[in-house]
Amino acid sequence: MDVLDAIKSRRSIAKMKDLPVPKELIEQVIEAGTWAPNRYLTEPWRFFVIQSNGRNELSKVMENIVIQSGIDLESEEGKRKLEKEKNKPFRAPVIIAVAAEVTENGKALRIEELGAVYAAIENMLLAAHGLGLAAYWKTGNACYNPLMKEFFHLKEKDEVLALINLGYADSEKNPPHKRPLQELIKWIE
Repeated sequence: MDVLDAIKSRRSIAKMKDLPVPKELIEQVIEAGTWAPNRYLTEPWRFFVIQSNGRNELSKVMENIVIQSGIDLESEEGKRKLEKEKNKPFRAPVIIAVAAEVTENGKALRIEELGAVYAAIENMLLAAHGLGLAAYWKTGNACYNPLMKEFFHLKEKDEVLALINLGYADSEKNPPHKRPLQELIKWIE
């Protein structure tokens, strides 16, 4: 698949079949992430593969984050939110958490370390697409919560930047509307 075609045809697919993903494919997706550019070759990315019963552990963390938020768990809205968050880890057979372990070498800037991990995430999404897998990049408040860092044994300076749902598509998506390129470019000559 041509890289430009891959970029234009890749979609975030949230609905996935409950089928196992071979370990070899998961490793290929992760390896693609490690080829992202990174200043000073710090390789700030860390990957956590969550599947099978590991999703129960992540579900418990998601539940604790909602409880910690102070939401009224007796209200209908609170009950819905709690149930929704608890069920998120079961939307895909595999979840790859991608974290930035920020280097403290005095040279690499934090923003560059985070940018390198974001580039790794995009490589992973494209690799999944090329391998015939569906992928969905999830973030949100739970990703950045201290309980999530604790779950992955990260330091305070580190960040969880993505929970990538990975599996086989159970739906299709049409291409999104894109603004005309002329609206997005300013030529400085």
